[in-house]
Amino acid sequence: MGRDLYDAFGEAREIYERADAALDRPLSAVIFEGPAEELLQTVNAQPAILITSLACLAAARAAGILAPAPPAYVAGHSLGEYTALVAAGALELDTGVRLVQKRGRLMQQAGEANPGTLAAILGLPETDVAAVCREAGTEVCNVNTSTQIVVGGTRAAVARAMDLATARGARKAVPLNVSGAFHSSLMQPAAERMLAELDRVSFAMPQAPIVANVTGGVIESTLPGSSGAPEAINTALRTELAQQLRSTVRWEQSVQFMVESGVRTFVEIGPGKVLSGLVKTIARQERPTVVTLNGAEAIQALR
Repeated sequence: MGRDLYDAFGEAREIYERADAALDRPLSAVIFEGPAEELLQTVNAQPAILITSLACLAAARAAGILAPAPPAYVAGHSLGEYTALVAAGALELDTGVRLVQKRGRLMQQAGEANPGTLAAILGLPETDVAAVCREAGTEVCNVNTSTQIVVGGTRAAVARAMDLATARGARKAVPLNVSGAFHSSLMQPAAERMLAELDRVSFAMPQAPIVANVTGGVIESTLPGSSGAPEAINTALRTELAQQLRSTVRWEQSVQFMVESGVRTFVEIGPGKVLSGLVKTIARQERPTVVTLNGAEAIQALR
């Protein structure tokens, strides 16, 4: 992952080198060469995705395919909020990389202390999934689209939720290969410890408003024309990044908010293309332009 960016763009290479220096270890070697079992450890996977996403962003900017003006909004799904904050200039790259490494470690520890898992429920609206969760003792963890919803809890509770969802007419209930019930109350210890880490970090006024996972709406203190008081920004972003560990990721609502605010072009930056597909599904009536920049080939094709 990411080797193509490293080889093709000096700007991307600089991102990997800065991240290695910030972490005081050669994570880039694991990103490029594995072994896979080491890369997939949460403590490595999270900074690896952040770093590669920022390398994509640096390469896209160097290639001149992003508008020089800031975007109307920035948003990220779960871990992607950190990419969004660095991209918007609210968070320094070095600080972001260290925070995400800590985030991965805390989530891994919480998953070990409070074992749990996730499952994707396809084909049921959120009201039905919420009813399933009440009966099974699980929680809604991600609302990716109106009919793609992730639930989490203990393994027994999630298995029960899958059975109940199927009985209610879900098209599919798919167990996810994860190490914990992320974005559920089982992550509360991680959220509390993450807030303590974030309290030591100062954020800058972002160059574009931030759309939050927790609410699915804009963070008011990041809007142009707001007071932009440093303490208001710090409090809002610290709270968001801590709460999202144990709260529902409201991605559908986030995209709907941006569409209703007039956004008609979305650019996904980083490995994969899952969010591009979700945006197309959520905003299928508006049919926005969706651009996926997930590697050197995609970036070079648009030069």
